[in-house]
Amino acid sequence: MATYIIRRILLMVPTIFGIMALSFLLVQFAPGGPVERIIAQLSGTEISATARIGGSSGGDFAQSAASGFDAALSSKYRGARGLDPEFIKQLEVQFGFDKPWYERFGKMVWDYARFDFGSSYFRDVRVLDLIAEKLPVSISLGLWTTLITYFISIPLGIRKAMSDGSRFDLWTSTAIIVGYAIPGFLFAVLLIVLFAGGSFYNIFPLRGLTSDNWSDMNIAMKAVDYLWHIVLPITALVIGSFATTTLLTKNSFLDEIKKQYVTTARAKGLSENQVLYGHVFRNAMLIIIAGFPGAFIGAFFTGSLLIEQIFSLDGMGLLSYQSIVNRDYPVVFATLYVFGLLGLVLTLISDITYTWVDPRIDFETREV
Repeated sequence: MATYIIRRILLMVPTIFGIMALSFLLVQFAPGGPVERIIAQLSGTEISATARIGGSSGGDFAQSAASGFDAALSSKYRGARGLDPEFIKQLEVQFGFDKPWYERFGKMVWDYARFDFGSSYFRDVRVLDLIAEKLPVSISLGLWTTLITYFISIPLGIRKAMSDGSRFDLWTSTAIIVGYAIPGFLFAVLLIVLFAGGSFYNIFPLRGLTSDNWSDMNIAMKAVDYLWHIVLPITALVIGSFATTTLLTKNSFLDEIKKQYVTTARAKGLSENQVLYGHVFRNAMLIIIAGFPGAFIGAFFTGSLLIEQIFSLDGMGLLSYQSIVNRDYPVVFATLYVFGLLGLVLTLISDITYTWVDPRIDFETREV
């Protein structure tokens, strides 16, 4: 197993390189960019955009650009006509676009190999510090959502498989499908109306992961306060997550129960629990374990974007979205790097878990 783990870790390097190369290539052809964003702000009402450009010379250029120039300018940037060419060059230097693409990509690869993500274009803060600030929120949402979903869906799926076609199976299927059909953000709004100071009760807080006096609490009070804050966002996230995992578990167990080895085990006089948890469980769970990385990443990022916005939780989902909209490329590439690396590590952990669930699996004798 050690050889397989080392092999997989080594394969992470070209995989991450491919992700970053493809992302970098797409950005080169994508319309707009940080320079265009500054130009658009100067052309509109947000003259304060110049304050984001570091250096005194940048401020001088911004001041002259804001006043406009009569001479026409032939520029590759849309909306740049009337701006000082020297100001445009200053912007390119500020964002690193004065260098050829291959030089910029090589520097990014070298920096990212050392986990040096640079600084945000528009926030004047190191990207690593920005990610470290947002990670606790996303980890809380992603981890709790995934764990609760699995802890409920797997036993429920097993119970549905054992009572396939019964009234219990019918009603639970109806309930989880209805929950799956309701958008998470709509359910979040409903929870706020009912329990967060809307038209009915004011039981749970509306924003943040902790209270303002968090630092003054003891450990027990901190735990209670933290759980109190995440009840509503986690409930909104998990309500639509049961259907896929539950039905996948049920179908996987049904498929295994119909196999010949189960009939043989029953013929030997084994009880239903012995057959189910001694033989069927480890085979049926393999497909569930395989879906864990995708489920976690989905809850970690895509599933939490609107929930973060609704409950004022400043996490990685919201950060990534805002960075893409604002063309803050250092943050965009860094979050892609983090999510890609996290997904690869979780996939490796899933493979290791395979051998724990079913010791007959031997990755050493297989090609990666």
